[in-house]
Amino acid sequence: MDTLLLSRIQFGANISFHILFPTITIALGWVLLFFKLRFNATGDMKWMEAYRFWVKVFALSFALGVVSGITMSFQFGTNWPGFMESVGNIAGPLLAYEVLTAFFLEAAFLGIMLFGFSRVPGWLHTLATFLVAFGTTLSAFWILVLNSWMHTPAGYEIRDGVIFASNWWDVIFNPSMPYRLIHVLLSSGLTVAFLIAGLCAFRWLMGERGEAVRAQLKTGLVLGALLIPAQIVAGDFHGLNTLEHQPAKVAAMEGNWETKSNVPLILFAVPDEEQRTNHYEVSIPNLASLILTHKVDGVVPGLNDFVAEDGTELHPPVTPVFWSFRVMVGTGMAMLLLSWTAVAMMAWKRRGVDALPKPLLWVLVPMAGSGWLATLAGWYTTEIGRQPWLVTGLLSTEQAVADVPAPMVLTTLIAYLSIYAVLLAAYIGVLFYLSLRSVRGQLGTRPEPRDPVPATRGGPREIPAE
Repeated sequence: MDTLLLSRIQFGANISFHILFPTITIALGWVLLFFKLRFNATGDMKWMEAYRFWVKVFALSFALGVVSGITMSFQFGTNWPGFMESVGNIAGPLLAYEVLTAFFLEAAFLGIMLFGFSRVPGWLHTLATFLVAFGTTLSAFWILVLNSWMHTPAGYEIRDGVIFASNWWDVIFNPSMPYRLIHVLLSSGLTVAFLIAGLCAFRWLMGERGEAVRAQLKTGLVLGALLIPAQIVAGDFHGLNTLEHQPAKVAAMEGNWETKSNVPLILFAVPDEEQRTNHYEVSIPNLASLILTHKVDGVVPGLNDFVAEDGTELHPPVTPVFWSFRVMVGTGMAMLLLSWTAVAMMAWKRRGVDALPKPLLWVLVPMAGSGWLATLAGWYTTEIGRQPWLVTGLLSTEQAVADVPAPMVLTTLIAYLSIYAVLLAAYIGVLFYLSLRSVRGQLGTRPEPRDPVPATRGGPREIPAE
């Protein structure tokens, strides 16, 4: 394993850990705002109890996201100096915009959101929740602008081997940015929907039957049922955009070796990159052409078209892209089936969450992490699918990697993986600890201390004693 491969694995490990937490905070901020607005409108304490539970999850996720993001940013200098040397004139300002417009906004109002229940008027606390939610989305916007530009660069010029922006509008609204942004925002919403549904199903199974957990479970399931069809449509548009601008990635996703029409959709196969074929293939005739081109006889690019005259492959590694894409789509189909089944059961005879059978609730518990699984699989499809380029057509990963000894990279990689494994286990443990604490508080075995909360109008008031 050389320095290039180890550096890629290290950055991949860092960003895999980091992305887990923004994908929660982006959408969870808006869910918290929904809970707060429902409380303001109805005065029903179940919505404030929901807010109080999930704001703790938000705070923990936000903290880990910030810490892991800082660690990741250092690798631009330690592992990938060629990236900033070549495209720093574009990447630097975009990252600065994210800090100035989004991170400062989040940091300024996060304290009010977390600790201002009884210290500020109710309207100000609601405004702080909105601004934090808006800040997380704005942060995602700027990060995805840079990431999308790396996939579909536009609005640039090259002077003495260095890339400069010639049109910032084209840089920001590059060809893939709108599709990628919508796809990521919806994936964040689905991640949060199933996290809420999964943890609330666990609390329900442990004996918590209060109105607050009922409202949260219903919110998670309905949100998931609404967002998954939108994600399927957004994914279709994103796929069409990728076919236009990154055909080699699409060829790897489909495991298609020859450019042709009437391409089947491969459900299962073992890609063989040495023989440039697939083994044990199970497929549906014509379906890949229909999905990708909306025509049964549509032409789908093949991997064999992306090989240089000297035999150098100009397409991404096939096996990881092929399988990560299927994991993403398979997880999405499971989300669709489960959320729609649950919502249909709740609507049947209007029984609400009481209609959900125990087997379905037990399935919901591990599905709490399904959003993470789909997000990581989609991220691997996107980022590995860009190889061998760091910036498509302009800068390869080999050109950008630092000239450092491989053992040094391996040492830091092992350290990162060890720390991240501990932090991830602790994070998941805290989520279930908070859930069990809520169960014990609701059952009366260990009443949870209550802080004052803002009234719907006017000053603060105390939560009634249980």
